[in-house]
Amino acid sequence: MSDNQPAKRTILKDKVESRHLPEGERGLRLYLPPGYNEVLSYPVIYCQDGEDFFNFGRIATQAHEMILSGELEPVVIVGVDVDKSVRTDEYAPDGERHDAYVQFFVEEMMPYVASRYAVRSEADQILLAGDSLGATASLHIALSYPGKFKYLLSLSGAYYPASRNIVAALAPGALDWLHAYMLVGLQEDAYETDRGIYDFVSLNRSMKRLFEEKGAELVYYERDGKHVWGFWQKEVPAALAWFNEQALT
Repeated sequence: MSDNQPAKRTILKDKVESRHLPEGERGLRLYLPPGYNEVLSYPVIYCQDGEDFFNFGRIATQAHEMILSGELEPVVIVGVDVDKSVRTDEYAPDGERHDAYVQFFVEEMMPYVASRYAVRSEADQILLAGDSLGATASLHIALSYPGKFKYLLSLSGAYYPASRNIVAALAPGALDWLHAYMLVGLQEDAYETDRGIYDFVSLNRSMKRLFEEKGAELVYYERDGKHVWGFWQKEVPAALAWFNEQALT
C-alpha cells in the first residue's frame, strides 16, 4: 500500500452465544481501527441497533475518517444487532425481555468481545450509544451496573414515563458519575411510535432536567431535524469528538 493510499476499513461480523436470550445467540458487527494491534488495547463504543448504526449512521465510516485525520483516537466499535419485532420488549425498561437483554449485554456480550478483541474495560474507556429507544436501553444498562459505565450517547432518546420514573426515584447526586451527550431534533414533536405519538423534544427536555437534578454532567443540543437516521448521521462526528475530548485525550 502506497504512503498516500488511505487505510481500508476493517468491519467484521460475529455472533455471541447467550443463555439469557431465548434465541440463544446474537449477531455483532465490529469496526477495528487502522493499525489495529492485539498487543495494544482500545477504547470501545457499544451501539444498540448495531446494523442501523453501521449502515444508516455510518459510524464506522465516519470514525475511520476521523481517526485517519487525527480527530479521533483509535477506537473499536461494536454494534449489537436487534430483531426489531422484539426491540421494544428488549430496550424498554418495562419490556418483557429487558432484564434478559441487559444481562446478556453486560454478562455475556461484553466479556465475549473482551476475550476476542483488544478492548478496554474501564468505565471511562467505554461509550454506550443508542438512538431513540436504543438510547433508553443504553441508559438502563448503565443504571443496572453501577461503576461499570460513565459515558452515554443519546440520539433522540425515547424517554417514556417508565424511564423517567426510574431516574426520578434516584437520590440527589446519584448520577454524578454519568456524562451524557444528548441530541434531539426540533421537528420530533409528534413522532408516531409503537406506543403512541410522542413529543420527543419534551421527553428529552424532561430527562435533561432529571439528569441534572441527579448530578449528571450533560452536553445537550436541540437542532433542526426529524426522528430519522438522516438527521442523526450528520451529528455522529460531533458526538465522537465529544467522547474523544472527554475520555481519550
